Amino acid sequence: MTQSILSVDDSAAMRQIISASLSEAGYRVNTACDGAAALELARGERFDLVLTDQHMPGMDGLALIRALRALPGYGSAPILVLTTEVDGAYKEAARDAGASGWLLKPVDPAMLIEVVGALLGASAASIQANNERG
Repeated sequence: MTQSILSVDDSAAMRQIISASLSEAGYRVNTACDGAAALELARGERFDLVLTDQHMPGMDGLALIRALRALPGYGSAPILVLTTEVDGAYKEAARDAGASGWLLKPVDPAMLIEVVGALLGASAASIQANNERG
């Protein structure tokens, strides 16, 4: 069975890059342009992993993570934040919200596939995915 991913980003170009990269790697990818659309999709379908941008209009990534964690089936699902934030306080806030890890934008497609594979292969274990390697 193909693992399913929900990718949430207000940038159409970023959604396309992520979707193409992960689809080519064999994942089934759905996309949403904002937090509200993502929640609607997540209420109707169980995704194996969620990728979310941090800075989006209406509902930012941290608010989306908190809302997803409250939904049945998403209490321990991997949620990865894609962000331009490098501040340690942000990373702590993301962890507190329930993020499984984060990657800095611009995201290298090979790194994204590697991290997604690790998160999906680690079942409920929380992996701190950070492309700073250190």
